[in-house]
Amino acid sequence: MRLVHLLRAVTVELDLHGAEFAARNGLHPTDLRALIHLLDADRAGTDVTPGRLGAALRLNSAGTTALLDRLERLGLVSRKRDEDDRRRVMLTVEQKAVELGRSFFGPLIANLVDAAEDFTPAELDIVQRYLTAARRAADFLPGSGPGIAELNAG
Repeated sequence: MRLVHLLRAVTVELDLHGAEFAARNGLHPTDLRALIHLLDADRAGTDVTPGRLGAALRLNSAGTTALLDRLERLGLVSRKRDEDDRRRVMLTVEQKAVELGRSFFGPLIANLVDAAEDFTPAELDIVQRYLTAARRAADFLPGSGPGIAELNAG
């Protein structure tokens, strides 16, 4: 249980940083979750449509549209027609969002990278295995619908 409590404490601390970032930049916490989801999908080479984003964030169609309208107005996300299938709309995080996130979260990320240097590669592999298992456990809570990891995988 020590690991569970520590993971919860880290999650709460990171959530507080996320809330501060959102508040400073006129974003709703769901806006930040959407940006993170889009950045993660981009890093994984996964295309994201409004429907996929809405499912990942557990938003209905109207909520997803309102969220995307807000992010697009702020210049953080763009919607573009898929070149192969003009019926599909693809979402892209704009460079402005990347730079905004880097300016706020850059020092935190640097601290986390520095902290990892105190561990051997084998220890980091174990930490990664645990965090991956923890994420899977969180994604598949009963009654919560598909998790972000599941949606990113498909």
